[in-house]
Amino acid sequence: MTRKLALLGSAVCLALSTGYAVADDLPVRKAGLWELKMVRTGSAMPEMTMQHCTDEAVDKEMNNNVSPMAKQVCSKQDVKKTATGYVSDSECNVAGMSTTSHAEITGDFNSAYTVKTTSHAQGGVAGAAGRDTTMTLEAKWLGACKPEQKPGDIVMPGGFKMNVRDVDKLKALLPK
Repeated sequence: MTRKLALLGSAVCLALSTGYAVADDLPVRKAGLWELKMVRTGSAMPEMTMQHCTDEAVDKEMNNNVSPMAKQVCSKQDVKKTATGYVSDSECNVAGMSTTSHAEITGDFNSAYTVKTTSHAQGGVAGAAGRDTTMTLEAKWLGACKPEQKPGDIVMPGGFKMNVRDVDKLKALLPK
């Protein structure tokens, strides 16, 4: 259970650091089932692949629900449109750990997109010296959601499933 919570907590942090918190600036993803593969370097977190069933309403809700959480922990959240996609820069502080992140987002949000994030964390569990990490999120549209899925469902490694509409459960995973 601890590993599941760590993975889910990682997904929350991913959402805060990759620009979901600034929904108005990013396009809504195509409705259906998306595969999200997250690969990190400079971190003990293993590669993680999850599936997310979404639709326009869920994407907008995710952005609106994550945004207040991000505003509480992030002093800076800038997203700019570029010739190839978007660039996001953020400065956040969670549980005494200060993180500065830069993300480059490319793709069409209809069939595939990629988010490449570099982060520098200092304090908290990273220690006073700080730690640099890179994370690549590769998202691929798989088609329609499975019959047993409803918009908002996320299936984590090991089959653990939750719905992003249960945002209070996600908030509880953030360190105080």
